[in-house]
Amino acid sequence: MNASMPGPEWSAGERAGFGSGGGPGLASNPSYPVTAGLDAPLGVARWRVIGNPIMAIPHFIVLYVLNVVAQVVVLLAWFVVLFTGRLPEGMGTFVAGVHRYQWRVTTFAWFLRESYPAFGVPSGYAEPGGDQAWLQIAPPGKFSRLAVLFRFILAIPQALFAIVLVIGLYVAVIVAFFAVLVTGRWPEGLRRFVVGVLFWGVRYNAWYSLLCDVYPPFAIS
Repeated sequence: MNASMPGPEWSAGERAGFGSGGGPGLASNPSYPVTAGLDAPLGVARWRVIGNPIMAIPHFIVLYVLNVVAQVVVLLAWFVVLFTGRLPEGMGTFVAGVHRYQWRVTTFAWFLRESYPAFGVPSGYAEPGGDQAWLQIAPPGKFSRLAVLFRFILAIPQALFAIVLVIGLYVAVIVAFFAVLVTGRWPEGLRRFVVGVLFWGVRYNAWYSLLCDVYPPFAIS
């Protein structure tokens, strides 16, 4: 694998500028080529623990269709990368846009923010801005064809790690549901854990979808 590939090249100030403002920002480790963040306050209106998942339903319908298309693109890209060692830019930017849209919808549906995400695919490796949830991807270079060939096998340890994370995630979200419902505010440590697990998911999904060739770390930072 191309473990020496650098991460996205922008400063902490630039990362903070991706969101639309309004609260303390959280960002994943910038040393990895795929970096996500959330710029939103801890305070959330109490009704949003129920309202946000309901309002996100139209987005979930759109995402279902987009993910089906993206999976077809990734399958075709797998053969292209296997033979050429490189991901065609058009394929990569589209899949990156689907992942970015999904990240925005996820943070809204899990009542981590109040602003309603826009419909559409914000394509491109670079984060276009305009939303409290952002996703920045360093354009992938040359892939290890052997790592691409056995990617589904390399994913097994990550899948086992995911089992532990998902259990903790759902327990944390249940606790957060009642905390926000009662206080109108996310406990800071709880939000950091939930968003951290989601960061891991963003990195893993991007790696498995051939948006980068660097193996994702077993971490929620």
